[in-house]
Amino acid sequence: MSNKKTSFYLILVIILAAVAGLFCYPNPYNNLVDSINSKYNLNIWHFPQTDFKLGLDLKGGVHLEYEADLSQIEEGERDNVMEGLRDVIERRINIYGVAEPIIQIYGSDRLGVDLPGVESIDSAIEWIGTTPLLEFAEEKSEEDIKKIDEKRQEIAGMTLEEMQEVEDWQIAFQSYYNVTELTGRYLEKASLAFNETTYAPVIELQFNSEGTKLFEEITERNIGKTLAIYLDGQSIIDVGGGIYAPKVEEKIPGGKAIISGQTDIDTAKLIVQRLNQGSLPVPLGEPIVQKKVGPTLGAISLNNAVLASLYGLIAVIVFLIIFYKLPGLLASFALIIYCLILLALIKLIPVTLTLAGIGGIILSIGMAVDANILIFSRMREEILKNKDIPTSLEEGFSRAWTSIRDGNFTTLIVALILYFLGTSFIKAFAFTLILGILISIFSAMVISKLFLLFIGRSRLGKIKWLWS
Repeated sequence: MSNKKTSFYLILVIILAAVAGLFCYPNPYNNLVDSINSKYNLNIWHFPQTDFKLGLDLKGGVHLEYEADLSQIEEGERDNVMEGLRDVIERRINIYGVAEPIIQIYGSDRLGVDLPGVESIDSAIEWIGTTPLLEFAEEKSEEDIKKIDEKRQEIAGMTLEEMQEVEDWQIAFQSYYNVTELTGRYLEKASLAFNETTYAPVIELQFNSEGTKLFEEITERNIGKTLAIYLDGQSIIDVGGGIYAPKVEEKIPGGKAIISGQTDIDTAKLIVQRLNQGSLPVPLGEPIVQKKVGPTLGAISLNNAVLASLYGLIAVIVFLIIFYKLPGLLASFALIIYCLILLALIKLIPVTLTLAGIGGIILSIGMAVDANILIFSRMREEILKNKDIPTSLEEGFSRAWTSIRDGNFTTLIVALILYFLGTSFIKAFAFTLILGILISIFSAMVISKLFLLFIGRSRLGKIKWLWS
């Protein structure tokens, strides 16, 4: 790489570091801008100011606990249904896996949800509660429907007290339909379409393989009858305030259901949106436990953790300078830039920082230092062969790259496994570690190299005792 290219790329890196630093901590710049604007009547723009997102263990949040209705689920299927319920809710509130909720199953039918940084309990309940329960119901037998009609005629015009004197009066309030085993648990996707003749909106439902089989069986045994479709206990098809149940003309294979009867496009879009957000496999009512959770570590502990990290970083810099002299000093600048870029990305994504996530950051810093040490060791070997500094630098980076690549790649594999298979806290650690590893490779092989090449080609490059 020529001197001009090295200088150009080094300037770009310094600009990147400045932008990252301002994004992480814009207060000094913004205060200076305010002072200049007020003094000279200018309108210099501020750097955007956002806060780091802190997890439940550092900032607190909301704890909710729900009791799932498993009365319609067979005993052997309940564990799988609860896992499905947990996954649906986690997908809704853990976007890209960085919101770090804590979702746990208690016992056989309870689900605990901890939401970091959420201030309002009502908002949290509304957020989770918008997930609908989709159910398909088939007609009862003619005999059962006849009993319901007869009982309704028998109690017609009676007061509640008079009704309760009639034997089996509750039958009059039963529905004509029985809920089937086909629910939103088996829904793969929902989409909005339009009738080719009337251009009225229709909702298309596509079930998974198991749901396809159930839907085919249900339509086969209900040919000539009707199926009612409920969303959160209400008919999904609103016709004059009553229940409209489409009639089954024939067995329907393929797992695709078409829901017609909606006249309002906005309502149809809302139903499709809610269904695609994730239908609950079982009913979930109001939380039986709801409370705000205070931070378990608190502001003092967080400040102590930040100070400990700074002291550790300073100790690493001192070590690098003492043992590796000028290369150690230059690597320290690269390490500081690495930290600024990493923190800026964590803030930009944003990643919710937990204690486990901070552990991943610290571990990645150690790996970034390790890469520089490998480079310097290889470089010293070349200097001992009486090669000049620029050549020793090029050889050192070239020979160290294989070890750096393999070491980081194996750690990256483990971090990816932890991220995709782990729970929320493990994911927090794995995500920050993955991010740190990728940036550490860039820091060691690009930023450190630019600093070293730029200084190595200057007059300081001729003073070999500074480099060995």
